[in-house]
Amino acid sequence: MPLETKLPKVGTTIFTVMSQLAAEHGAVNLGQGFPDFAVPQRLVDELDRAMREGHNQYAPMTGVLPLRQAIAGKVLRCYGRQVNPDTEITVTSGATEALFNAIHAVVRPGEEVIVLDPAYDSYEPAIELAGARAIHVALDPRSFAVDWDKIRAAITPRTRLLIINSPHNPSGAMLDETDMKALAEILRDTGIFLISDEVYEHIVFDGRRHESVLRYPELAERAFVVSSFGKTYHCTGWKIGYAIAPPALSAEFRKVHQYNVFCTFAPAQHAFAAMIRDEPEHYEQLGAFYQEKRDRFRAQLLETRLKPLPVPGGYFQLVDYSAVSDLPDTEFVRWLTIEHGVTAIPLSPFYENAPADQRLARLCFAKNAATLDAAIERLKKL
Repeated sequence: MPLETKLPKVGTTIFTVMSQLAAEHGAVNLGQGFPDFAVPQRLVDELDRAMREGHNQYAPMTGVLPLRQAIAGKVLRCYGRQVNPDTEITVTSGATEALFNAIHAVVRPGEEVIVLDPAYDSYEPAIELAGARAIHVALDPRSFAVDWDKIRAAITPRTRLLIINSPHNPSGAMLDETDMKALAEILRDTGIFLISDEVYEHIVFDGRRHESVLRYPELAERAFVVSSFGKTYHCTGWKIGYAIAPPALSAEFRKVHQYNVFCTFAPAQHAFAAMIRDEPEHYEQLGAFYQEKRDRFRAQLLETRLKPLPVPGGYFQLVDYSAVSDLPDTEFVRWLTIEHGVTAIPLSPFYENAPADQRLARLCFAKNAATLDAAIERLKKL
């Protein structure tokens, strides 16, 4: 029988497409955002220990208590907020699951969700599956700053939710204290909920402070704050994240979570609990670790015809390729992969309507020096 798709705008994700193309052509893959260096040895040892000690069956639906307690301790240490590990923290199968759960916990058919373009590509499909509509508001095409007047203008009586992301994927732009106060002012006296996608929270540079929603009580009381262990501990394949929300929101979130995946990989939860508790210096020093990579990679890019844009946070480097090519970004990254052996990600898939004259591509610098050096040698030939 004919099948009418529930997601007519969705095809294979650009990350999968470009990684497959990279493999086919032997390209240096700076597209998909995963590190190619080792997971911290302590974390591997703790995972091994957890499995050997028998933590191999279903975890509690909300996450193992030692991990939820460790997360609560980290939140207090980093952001000065006391959260209840029993009623406000839920461990998920990656940040993507947490985002899906949060959207479905509060969004109803016919409502609207504001997303800021360019936006991570999992947001809109989850919104559409909830029977709602994504309202796209464009960030500044060069600085990726938020125009709060545009956000205010986009709000209607149907607006149910707003999604923010800082440090921002794909640009690395960050919200500052002024932004957070503007956001609080806009949402005050409304019934609009907030998702704050903070998976790159510890990857911030140049002495900047990550302005987590958890620092702002007025925002936190209406928000789901989503984080990822994969980004912080170099283990994206483990797919474990978590969401922090007030008790009433967490209760609704858990209704979706328990019938989505119910629980997530138990041994890794015990490993993360030990890592967070005993080695806080890992996440405290993560910004400096990645800043060294960022600075080295940017210096190398200046020897090519690609122009690097500023990167306040995250582990992606946007480059302006207009001095190299006038091709649209999806065609440019295919050409770059096939003809020059370096894979990037185009920006247009992150938009509803990408700027027609934008010539930007995203490169991931969460790689070994040898990987980045190999890419640079090829990029110098452009």
